Amino acid sequence: MNVTIRQERPSDYDEIRELVRKSFENAEFSDGDEHHLVDRLRATDAYVPELALVAENEKRLIGFILCTKITIENGENRYASLALAPVAVDPGFQNSGVGGKLINCMHEHAKKLGFSSIILLGHAEYYPRFGYKPAYTFDIKLPFEVPKENIMAIELSDGALKAIQGTVRYPEAFGI
Repeated sequence: MNVTIRQERPSDYDEIRELVRKSFENAEFSDGDEHHLVDRLRATDAYVPELALVAENEKRLIGFILCTKITIENGENRYASLALAPVAVDPGFQNSGVGGKLINCMHEHAKKLGFSSIILLGHAEYYPRFGYKPAYTFDIKLPFEVPKENIMAIELSDGALKAIQGTVRYPEAFGI
């Protein structure tokens, strides 16, 4: 299967919205609002257009990934990072490596833009294969209760999270 990864375009927005909706339709841990979250995030200062990527197969969108700016806060200290949310793959293409291609490409783009870490809330069995570790190993937590094994982080540069600890502060668009 030939998959091309590229930055999203405004002309993709409707197709992305439907792709994200479909891909989370039967997800076990979903509020069913991920497709609207993407729209809300695009309207914030946290949105980084270069980190909104689509996967195409024969000119059809089959995947989408988005990273937005967040901070990790500890008292007066603020550290820049990214939140990976969502990763969406058309149900007909799931388990075919599309999500992995999007994640690896996202890591490369984020590094080139100077970001050094990414935080996510996701499946504990899936993300470690891409280098994610439990966030508690870095002493990073979320501002709400979730199973600790589902909060993960990756250092895009060696030691990027070594001296950083605190609580993730999401953009208001997340509704947290």
